Amino acid sequence: MEYSLKNNGNLRLAIQKKGRLSEKAVELLNNSGVEIENYAERLSVSAAGFPLDVIFLRDDDIPEYVQDGVADLGIVGEDVIAEKGSDLIVLKKLGFGKCRLMIAAPETLEINEAKDLAGKTIATSFPNILARFLDQEKIQAKIVELSGSVEIAPSLGIADLIFDIVSTGNTLRMNKLKKSFTVFESQAVLVTGRKNGIDKNLMENLLARIESALTAKSSRYLMMNAPKNNLDKIMAELPSLKSPTVMPLADPELVAVHAVVPKARFYELAQKLKDAGASGILLLPIESMIP
Repeated sequence: MEYSLKNNGNLRLAIQKKGRLSEKAVELLNNSGVEIENYAERLSVSAAGFPLDVIFLRDDDIPEYVQDGVADLGIVGEDVIAEKGSDLIVLKKLGFGKCRLMIAAPETLEINEAKDLAGKTIATSFPNILARFLDQEKIQAKIVELSGSVEIAPSLGIADLIFDIVSTGNTLRMNKLKKSFTVFESQAVLVTGRKNGIDKNLMENLLARIESALTAKSSRYLMMNAPKNNLDKIMAELPSLKSPTVMPLADPELVAVHAVVPKARFYELAQKLKDAGASGILLLPIESMIP
């Protein structure tokens, strides 16, 4: 079923129809209790569990739709916003879709800093971001705008260098290019327009759900047994979001300690806890978490 974009009281959220941010955006919504199902090949759908209509667009069109008020909110990369020069309010950085826009050069050419770009021809799909960088650094260089396959420009003699999105660098290596330096770092963000007549209560409710889902994804629930005589040392090691829970056990010399900890620090933390006498260390995923 298709849904009208006419105002029905729901929030309207624009996300990428296909591409690197699409699946992650839908996953985030589902984890936030805003269920999006059967959306393939549709222009818009209504969510279950929250008054929200999702509009599926090309990523380049999202900033304009949000800025013009066609959509109340959007999930889009910071690189797209910067390239379009859109005047939007960033409500939340979402932690996925991270990438770097970098200068890359042929393997035989040394390009290490901005001044090395002087007099060079640079191919890119992001001419505005690059132009602002060159202007800021007071560098004179020629920009060649390409819509795709930027990495082949040096081998074709179209440009000396390229400026493009780089993740693993595999595509660069395939084309005998190497990373030089980063100009712009980007990730997916939740945005709104400055003039949108958005329902603030609904927006704050959605934002709270998203923040809860993001916190849960980056956190884990830690459980362990700890000797009472070393409890202070163990507690000092815990980077808990809140004060840990301590409960008695059948063994009077032990207590159970429960805490929420950052997922990224678990393995570093586990060894320190074991050294302090902790045992039975268990790590569990968190479905959602409201601070």
